[in-house]
Parts: sequence; structure tokens; C-alpha cells
Amino acid sequence: MNTNSLQQHVNEPIPWVRRNNILDLVMTTTDLSINGLEVTDKIGDQQMIDFSLEVQDPNTKTQHKQVLDHKRAKFELMKEELGSHNYEVLMSKKKQECYMILKDKIATATEHHIPRKRIRPTNTPSSFSQEIKRLINARQHSYRRLKRYQTEPHRQEHIHACRVVKRTIKSTKRNKEIAVAAQAKTNPKSFYKYVNDRRLKRDTIGPLIDSEGSTQITTKAKPKFLIHNLLLCSLRKTTEILQPHALNPQEILSDGVFTVEEVEEQLSILNPYKSTGPDGLGLRILKETAKVISERLTNIFNRSLETGIVPDDWKRENVTPIFPKGE
Repeated sequence: MNTNSLQQHVNEPIPWVRRNNILDLVMTTTDLSINGLEVTDKIGDQQMIDFSLEVQDPNTKTQHKQVLDHKRAKFELMKEELGSHNYEVLMSKKKQECYMILKDKIATATEHHIPRKRIRPTNTPSSFSQEIKRLINARQHSYRRLKRYQTEPHRQEHIHACRVVKRTIKSTKRNKEIAVAAQAKTNPKSFYKYVNDRRLKRDTIGPLIDSEGSTQITTKAKPKFLIHNLLLCSLRKTTEILQPHALNPQEILSDGVFTVEEVEEQLSILNPYKSTGPDGLGLRILKETAKVISERLTNIFNRSLETGIVPDDWKRENVTPIFPKGE
């Protein structure tokens, strides 16, 4: 069960019924929380197990998410703070300790000089601005006055408000698309995000293909098919053993040294729009502080090259599985 990330919550045999055998199974994945599990009264010759399962209410309000606001960042002060530290003590420490100290100093300088802003996921389009919101409110007020007074000037006022809102939405949307198209090469993520926001999203599960090649399209067959394949994936035991890759002595990099100029050049050409990795260091921060941290990173690179050991964060990667359609 541990191999398949399952947790058994009944750890003691239930007396009198099972002959001291643990046959009443309450298994969940490790990320689910089971509270108050206890053996209660009997129903016939069986005893009941009472427990509570903690799940998140899908109707709860979405919390605000705090992200770094690079537009208000003070990178010059951040570089001064990073440059004022004494890094000579890092030479006597191990590579992992050197990297963690440098990482902590960058994180501290980030908190000091880069403010955060709160964002909340909404269904409003990205081109929706405060000006459009103000015009929509003015249109609603004109409609209320029209319904109240029923006069020709109020009717003309409401018609004019509707035309202004429609004209402003079209122009704002056109300007947004022009700006996204202009940044398509330098910031492709904004382009694809705008395209995906415009695309109609499907809430239901599409047709599924089983192991025999037949398509499951009925409402009753889909849950059974999903549960069956979920159990197979979680309980399947593989017999394949990955063999270590045999290294050719001629392919081993025996010499070579990183220079500060090379590291600084690579940091300066980083794409600031890429996502942050498992280490939590944003590429925008690494790019802006390249002149300050390049010497320290060069030291870590060269020592890792000499010993063949790299920091633990460099061995991790964020992997998101994307399944083909119908599988």
C-alpha cells in the first residue's frame, strides 16, 4: 500500500467478529484526511466503523493569491543588498550549503524590495477595464431613469450610453489583441493564454476509449470505466527494472571551467516570462541580478563540475502529465 500511496486507517483487529483479523479496510490516498475513526454498535453480526472525511467545499470563495509585482520592484536596491554580503565564507562550505545560503539571501532580498499584489481568478475577460466598468454602471443608471420617467430625453440618453459601452468594448478588445500580437514572439504565454480564454471550455468528460478499443459514451459507463482504470493504475505492479546507463569513459567531461562572463551572459538572456522551477527562484530576479550573483553561481558550477555532485534543487523538476485525447 505504501508503494501505491495508499493508507490503511484500521490498524487493530475488530474483536468477536473477525477472529482478530484486520478485514475491515478503510483505505484512502495519503492526501485525504480521516478523523474520528471508531468501532460502534453492531448491525446483525457485523460491527460498524464510524469516521469523518474532510473534503474542501467546492462552493467556498476563492482566496486571493499573492504574486510578486515586478513592475514596482526596486532591483537597484536589491542588487546593492546582495552585493553587500560577504561571500568569502562560502568557499569553506559544501556545495549544498553554499547554494542554500545564496538562495536564502536572494529570497530575503526579494521580500525586502519586491512588493506583492493580490490577484483573484475571475471569469471576466482580460480586456475588461475600469473604464468599461464605469460605463456599464452609467448605462444601468440611465436604464433605471428611463424605466422611471419614460420620457424621450431619457430614452435617447440610454441609447447613447449603450452605444458608448459597445464602442468602448470593441476598441479596448482591439487594442488588447494588437498588444498581444506584438508580444507574441517575446511573450508567447500571454498569446496562448488569451487564445485559451477565448476558447469555449467543455465542462463534461468526453468519450473514453477502453483497453479493447471501444468507446464509452454513456453516463453510467464513464464512472465505472474511470474507477476501474484508477484501481488498475494504483494497484498495478510492474516487473520492469530500469537498468542504470553505462557511462563511456570517453564521454565523461574531465576538464572545463565556467567563467563569470559566460554565466552572466546566460543569466542575462533568460526569458523572464517562464515559470518558476522547484527552487522558487524567478527567472526575472535571476536576470536582473545577473551581475551580482554570477560570480557566486560560477563558484558553485565549477565545484559541482570538479566533484560531480550538484545541489538537490537541480535534480528536481516540475512534471505535468498531458494525456492524449480519448485516453
